[in-house]
Amino acid sequence: MKDDNLGNNAMQRFKKRFTYQFPRSARSRSIARTAPLVSSAALLLVLAGCATTEPPGGEHAPAIPEQYHSWFDGGIDANMTGEDWQRLNYAQRLLEEGDYNRGIAELDALIRQGSFPPAYYHLARLYENGEGVERDTAKAARLYGEALERPSPMLGHASLNLAQLYLAGDGVERNDALAYYLLWQAVEEDIDRNERLFLAELLSEGGEQVQADPDLARQLYEEAAQAGWEAGWLALAEARRPGGWLGQDDAQAEAYAQRYVDTLEQKAAAGDTRAMLGMAGLYSTNGLLEHDPQREIEWLERAAQEGDVDGMARLGDRLITSSDQAGSAELGMQWLQRAAEAGSDDAAVSLGRAYLEGEGIAADPERGIALLEQVAERNHGLALAVLGEVYLSGEIIESNPERALEYLERGHRAGHPYATAQLGSLYLGGDIVEADSQRAEALLQQAAERGQGSALRELGQAYLSGEGLSANPERAERLLQGAADAGDTTAMTQLGEAYMFGDLSEPAPQQGREFVEQAAELGDAYAMVVMGRAYREGRGVPRNLGQSEQWLNRAQAAGHPSAAHALSHTYRAMGAGGDIDALTQAANAGHVGAMADLGRAYVYGDGVAQNLEQGREWLERANREGHAGAAAELGRLYLDGRGVTRDTAAGREYLERAMAQGHDGARADLGRLLLEESDGAGGIGLLEQAAASGHPGARMTLGEAYLQGGHVTQDTQRGLDYLRGAANDGNAYAARLIGQAYLEGSGVEADPEQAERWLGQASDGGDLGATTQLGVALLRGEEGLAQEVERGHDLLQRAAERDNSYAQAVLGREYLLGDILPHSPEEGADYLLRAAQQGHSSARLSLAQAYLAANGLPQANNQQALLWLDGIIEGDSQMALETLRQLLTDEEAQEALGEAPVASTN
Repeated sequence: MKDDNLGNNAMQRFKKRFTYQFPRSARSRSIARTAPLVSSAALLLVLAGCATTEPPGGEHAPAIPEQYHSWFDGGIDANMTGEDWQRLNYAQRLLEEGDYNRGIAELDALIRQGSFPPAYYHLARLYENGEGVERDTAKAARLYGEALERPSPMLGHASLNLAQLYLAGDGVERNDALAYYLLWQAVEEDIDRNERLFLAELLSEGGEQVQADPDLARQLYEEAAQAGWEAGWLALAEARRPGGWLGQDDAQAEAYAQRYVDTLEQKAAAGDTRAMLGMAGLYSTNGLLEHDPQREIEWLERAAQEGDVDGMARLGDRLITSSDQAGSAELGMQWLQRAAEAGSDDAAVSLGRAYLEGEGIAADPERGIALLEQVAERNHGLALAVLGEVYLSGEIIESNPERALEYLERGHRAGHPYATAQLGSLYLGGDIVEADSQRAEALLQQAAERGQGSALRELGQAYLSGEGLSANPERAERLLQGAADAGDTTAMTQLGEAYMFGDLSEPAPQQGREFVEQAAELGDAYAMVVMGRAYREGRGVPRNLGQSEQWLNRAQAAGHPSAAHALSHTYRAMGAGGDIDALTQAANAGHVGAMADLGRAYVYGDGVAQNLEQGREWLERANREGHAGAAAELGRLYLDGRGVTRDTAAGREYLERAMAQGHDGARADLGRLLLEESDGAGGIGLLEQAAASGHPGARMTLGEAYLQGGHVTQDTQRGLDYLRGAANDGNAYAARLIGQAYLEGSGVEADPEQAERWLGQASDGGDLGATTQLGVALLRGEEGLAQEVERGHDLLQRAAERDNSYAQAVLGREYLLGDILPHSPEEGADYLLRAAQQGHSSARLSLAQAYLAANGLPQANNQQALLWLDGIIEGDSQMALETLRQLLTDEEAQEALGEAPVASTN
């Protein structure tokens, strides 16, 4: 930094070497605890002693802007007489007695009479803390600046307070570099406060336009800690843990942590109530030591018994929420009452909230509201924030949005981050105030910078979803990460979901799963639900319905309201995979879709023994719950008479109910019913509506109707268009009809190439009729197709193995004749018998004629031969097969068989 950037006095001030006078108390830093401490003398290490530190000049930050030179140039000391100091002391006494009007009037008078820095400073404190005046940090910052214009005993104190405002961006635009210089000035002034801890924290990882200096930060923390600011040991312990800014050193981390514990314990044993409270914090849920509720309460009791008001308030809070001992809530209320009577507004707020929520005591909302409003009159930020929340939600008392808004605005002006966060949410959502994304963003950002984790999360959510603010995945990621780092399990879950499900620019499923699992292990029930859904859907993790069931059972045990519903979805998915027990569980749990699925399973015997009565009962349950698919299925049952007496009227009624709920399948079924009843116009109208919605079955029916001219004027081209749509949606029968039309030249010019293409598609889709038809044409080289014996045989064999009687009959004849396939009476007999057993008429007639010819009775009654055949078939199948094999070796029988046609029954 060059000399012309500051006055000579300021340069001398910043360049000289000095030895710190160490302050005696520190503000506790909020540091995440990562592991319990194990006491061991072996863990102690020799730490650096009190060092002399030289201010860094300009090596860590840019030069001080010219408009702020007067704060650092040393100037002429303020001319303050003994009488001035007496008046200042009188003003302070008035303020301590709660006479703010007269106290502030005295400070104003001192300011008007001359440049009196201490008066500016004390007035600034009132505006910063909202004591006796409405909180106004912008005005406080201006007054602190006035106090810095001329040196006085308040120079260091004003520097520290103003630095904190610049670090938080509270009332002023955040300026880390200016805060850096103000903190050095506070250090130089040797004030008895926590300026070293603030400066060390800023230098530990740097700030905006402030270069990090870990070694200097370490020295500042050590010097502060050696002088009794034990928070320095804690900060250094964290700095030496994994991910810390000094680099991991487990032994040194344990040693620093032990020094922190030892210092606190010594002070507590000597009667320091602040240290007692610190010891209680060590044993709390997020404390440095292993959680020990009993020891936590013991230390709080010691501080409270010593008359520490904060101790009374904290003990009261802890006992109210404790289930460790009988009567703890009542005792907690007594301690809160004592703390409130001793002047603790925080205790009065806790007391009010306890009455509102009825936590451990009988709820008394009126008393709770009265307490909170009493404290709110003194502009207590948390009281205002809680009242705003209560009047906004309407859960405890009648909702009053206008009053809620008033309280939140006051809470925000009083500087409470929770009020600021709630106000930001209102402007983001635009529910009771006109949406204002710019103000919402500013408020939430301000609350986040003041440590309100929910604001970080909500701002991140808004940037992630693009609701209320323009979507910004990168910023959303940073904000949610910050909230997660602060221990916000909801933020962990949301960030994890975004990583797993690809809502961020760069999905990271593994990282996302770790975030969500971490939140779940910390007890976040919704995170358990997310894991259950992720495993069910296979999103971000491999699909695993067993894991899904486990996570959702945990969420249900943790009391999450959506867990049971999510679990029923998992059981339904298990049912879809064939687990009928899981499907039954889902149906019994009230999952309507599972009820319908279970009904269908019983109707069709899918995964369970067919039971039409039970199937109808489950379908009726689903129908009563409004499931359109169940109503449609019931309509089909009544139309077909399956499990019920056939009742066309009832079937129509169910279909109409399903159709009214938008079920296109029911619309198509009703359309087919009308066609069968010769209502061509009505049926076609419904089918075309269903087809327009994309229902493939409707397109199939329309295509067949227009192609064949059934119940509608024949329109081959229109029919083919509908059939192509259905076929392209995967309907194999539609593809078969197209193939048949091109194969036979029915309504279109015969086209063997198109016929082969569409019949092949139908065959690949599982249509055995198409498989057989294409197989016969290729085997024999018919219908314009080139003969492909091997391919034709393979297709027919595939259909025969799936019990297509026509394919079996064709193969039987061809094996017996031996013209195209190798002569094999045994295989021919096998195939013909299988076809005859299924009732294939041509196969039965062929076998009867062979019998007559073999017995010299070519003119005998075929009826007699068929009766003989039926007797053979109904008897022992192995004997029948052997008899037929012997019969079919007869030459006359084979000749008679060769003359018989083989008709298709497909």
